[in-house]
Amino acid sequence: MSDTVTEFDYSVDLTKALLWEYNDAEKLQSLINQKQSWYNENLTEFWQNWYNDVFNVETANDFGLRVWSIILNVSFSIEQEERTDDHIWGFGGFHKNFRDKANFKPVGNNEITLSVEQKRLIIKLRYAQLVSRGTLPEINSALRLIFNHNVFAVDSYDMSSFYMVSTEQLTADVQYVLEKYDLLPRPAGVGIEVIVYTIREFGFAPYYNNFNDAYFGE
Repeated sequence: MSDTVTEFDYSVDLTKALLWEYNDAEKLQSLINQKQSWYNENLTEFWQNWYNDVFNVETANDFGLRVWSIILNVSFSIEQEERTDDHIWGFGGFHKNFRDKANFKPVGNNEITLSVEQKRLIIKLRYAQLVSRGTLPEINSALRLIFNHNVFAVDSYDMSSFYMVSTEQLTADVQYVLEKYDLLPRPAGVGIEVIVYTIREFGFAPYYNNFNDAYFGE
């Protein structure tokens, strides 16, 4: 999993087609310059926008992320648990109401709407899950790219579970994605647990390898 995206050059320089003997051909030069302007607007700009809005996951918009969700076969649809009628107030037999206010019964489907950044995280995790071989160094490399250097994986070495450890509090949006989606890369058949350490820990080596006592990090 690479942290770089190949740079593409979409520019087309039509003036290179002009030979030196046409330096005084004003009408021909004007025609070429007009054609160049058309290419800049309808070709170069189009592909640059496509690159930013779709191809590059780091900058992709909602449409681009939905394209990636189709490619990677992952859904952004999360069904919300159906509320009971016990504490819902409204009018009539079907609780006709003012829609989504206080304890009024919600109208329409119960699908949760994810933010663009949540969708971006899902795409990154799904890609890492698909390409990862499940080795600890490879998983840690993917986690550094997706999150930051304060997130790393720890292996229990008994094929029972993997731990994703964060030394910073995860945002509610990130926690929600990790709870609803089983996308963290790990060996097949091995469980995963997310651990958050917000205290300052003491240990040795990059991932706090230590004696596993007191406030030593695991």
